[in-house]
Amino acid sequence: MKEAKLFKQNVAIQAILYILKRMGGTCDIHKCHKILYFADNEHLSKYGRSITGDAYVRMDFGPVPTCIYDLFKAVRGDSYFASQVDDVRKNYFHFVNNKDIEAVASPDMSYLSESDVEMLDKYIDQLKSKAFNEVSDASHGYAWSHTAQNGVISVRDRLTEMGDSDDYINYIEEQMRAEEAVL
Repeated sequence: MKEAKLFKQNVAIQAILYILKRMGGTCDIHKCHKILYFADNEHLSKYGRSITGDAYVRMDFGPVPTCIYDLFKAVRGDSYFASQVDDVRKNYFHFVNNKDIEAVASPDMSYLSESDVEMLDKYIDQLKSKAFNEVSDASHGYAWSHTAQNGVISVRDRLTEMGDSDDYINYIEEQMRAEEAVL
């Protein structure tokens, strides 16, 4: 099951803006990806839904959210779709160099629930002052290690890493399949 069908672009953009605001206006994409990964995983485990709905792929330096990374590449200008994201670049964030994103707007908090903010805050606080290697190493857990290079990390492995039971994981997977069917 590829969770990216459930990607919520508007929520993801606001979550990114929230992270940028809490990080002082800028953040490198690696750290932003990991904050989102950990927050999405715990939110899915604790509340039964992902914040962004993005799928995560195993890369060398840890999980990467596929749709968000595609959006970042387009905003940075190194994607075929770069011309289609001018409104994001102008209205939300842009790159100050190849790796650091800077907010050009404040987050619209109406897109983020209390529980979204709770999880984002938790992982911003945990990762804010950590070095690149520390952040990368922290994301190389069970789910990452049980996925082939460049493969999509399964929801099952993400929830197993969180300590969830098979029954709960089956329930979440069924809920996600039902949500995909509606889309």
